[in-house]
Amino acid sequence: MNRLQAELQRLYFSHDVQREVPGSQEPGLIGADGRVRAMVLELARPASWEGLAKVWRGVQVDLALPAPAIAVSGTDGYQLWFSLSEPVPVARANAFLESLRMRYLGDIARDRIGMTPSVLPPVERAPGRWSAFVAPDLATVFADEPWLDLAPGPDAQADLLSRLESTKPDDLKQALERLKPVFTPVVTQPQAAAVDSPDPRGFLVEIMNDRAMEMHLRIEAAKALLPYFEAQRP
Repeated sequence: MNRLQAELQRLYFSHDVQREVPGSQEPGLIGADGRVRAMVLELARPASWEGLAKVWRGVQVDLALPAPAIAVSGTDGYQLWFSLSEPVPVARANAFLESLRMRYLGDIARDRIGMTPSVLPPVERAPGRWSAFVAPDLATVFADEPWLDLAPGPDAQADLLSRLESTKPDDLKQALERLKPVFTPVVTQPQAAAVDSPDPRGFLVEIMNDRAMEMHLRIEAAKALLPYFEAQRP
């Protein structure tokens, strides 16, 4: 295992993955238990460091989290690679990324934002177009061409990653709390009736199906409904 592989292992691979090769189509980012240590937010089509820089700065200044790695995708975007010290379920990772999107990228079309990595940098995505981790002060250089023309040096990539830290569980929990939007529900007459209703299941179903509700409230309602559905199984 070379230095770059060791840094990728330290930051991003599941604990049950012993070795990994950068650029693998199956990069070992999801463990056997379905949990992840790597969370990736991409802004593409076109690439925009100005947009993603808001997230990069915001997680450090607003949420007091370690800086994520910055990468060019090798095709058409920038990526932020977040590292977790302990793996979390994919759903929790996606909830964090979606919260970041809503906080910092809410004015950007949803189809320009990705949250599922295809390959782990560095890798040649097309002839003469390499994905790679890049230094923060060089990120703007790749706005028009988000790739490297030549293969990045493994030691240089390892040096960039060696400066990064992983987010601890308590810090992730606090960040998710801070990212929750301030929500003051406007209770319409049907909703008021639901609040007074003795049927909690019906109330939760209404919340889950109400498109006017904030998404995180609808998700919480769906979670709360799970015991009702499980109880109905034969």
